[in-house]
Amino acid sequence: MTWVPGAAGSGFDLDHLPYGVIVPADGRPRCAVRIGELAFDLDAAEAAELVLAAGSLREPNLDAFLALGPAHWAAVRERVTELLGDPAHRTAVESMLIPLDQVTNVLPWTVADYVDFYSSEHHAANVGHIFRPGQPPLLPNWKHLPIGYHGRAGTVVVSQTPVVRPSGQLAAGAFGPSRRLDIEAEVGFVVGVGSELGRPVPWSRFADHVFGVVLLNDWSARDIQAWEYQPLGPFLGKSFATSVSAWVTPLAAFGPDAWVRAPEQDPAVQPYLDDDRRALDLAISVEWNGQTVATPPFRTMYWTPAQQLAHLTVNGASLRTGDLYGSGTVSGPERAQVGSLLELTWGGREPVVVGGEERTFLVDGDTVVLRARVGDIELGAVSGTVFPAQS
Repeated sequence: MTWVPGAAGSGFDLDHLPYGVIVPADGRPRCAVRIGELAFDLDAAEAAELVLAAGSLREPNLDAFLALGPAHWAAVRERVTELLGDPAHRTAVESMLIPLDQVTNVLPWTVADYVDFYSSEHHAANVGHIFRPGQPPLLPNWKHLPIGYHGRAGTVVVSQTPVVRPSGQLAAGAFGPSRRLDIEAEVGFVVGVGSELGRPVPWSRFADHVFGVVLLNDWSARDIQAWEYQPLGPFLGKSFATSVSAWVTPLAAFGPDAWVRAPEQDPAVQPYLDDDRRALDLAISVEWNGQTVATPPFRTMYWTPAQQLAHLTVNGASLRTGDLYGSGTVSGPERAQVGSLLELTWGGREPVVVGGEERTFLVDGDTVVLRARVGDIELGAVSGTVFPAQS
């Protein structure tokens, strides 16, 4: 139980404590933990020696803290839980709590590398049916390895950052703003501890390297993507913006009940991918201009986060502090459970009604918000509004 006013029973109670970076009125970014609708100023707490983290929480972002590793993460979490849970600390701590409406949020960490996967069988099958009707929906390699691509780390932005409609080549001789702007509802994983070049990271060491989880929207220009993607895959149709939550939920916040068994895999996978099939039971919602249009279930993902980590390092590629990898679009077996407008409107051929109007893809001024819960924990939302293309 927390003594912090208004936090008890919320999705940001004492059992959650996600990390972010806030900028209060003085304009100086500082590390913080969210509790209810307040931010606990970790910079001030470490300055007062209420929290000890080798000075990492006095930095302007979470980079140094992420690099400390699981033992330090656990010690800080235990201490913050004590400070915000025991009323004996209220006098010392209360002045370090800042209302969220008095701060802005910035990207909490420096994104080192960004990898995006393609790990929902339902999503991949839907895309196959839409683009390759009459053919097998999954390509031959899909159930043998987690398909992925390297994205652009420099265009990962924090929630509420405007998303400018991209322009690009749409077909032979055609150039202009994307007309088929889409979203992809995903879950992102933030790497804390790096690894040695040349040494693969086994799936069993997932929690030794991954600090926490964010919601992620991998904005997609489907027309630019369709023209450019063969034979090399996503490039300009994806690289213009990827939005992530302002608050990173540590893996330690997810108790045993937050994990369920992932779908069984057939055919059998390579030994380095033969994991324990643990999947987070996140219930995601997609809001389009304030209307919930889909509810993707993360538990249905064919490839798990641990398998993704093992695969992206199996060739000896090293991890770096701040690496981010996305799950890929989260889609369930039903149309109302899909994580992209491409699927929701079946390639734009079956419009949906949003705000009383038939819609297919995003128009300027549209706002999309992704939310997710598991048990009592509510992940930080990720929101973005579409702004007109720039000339």
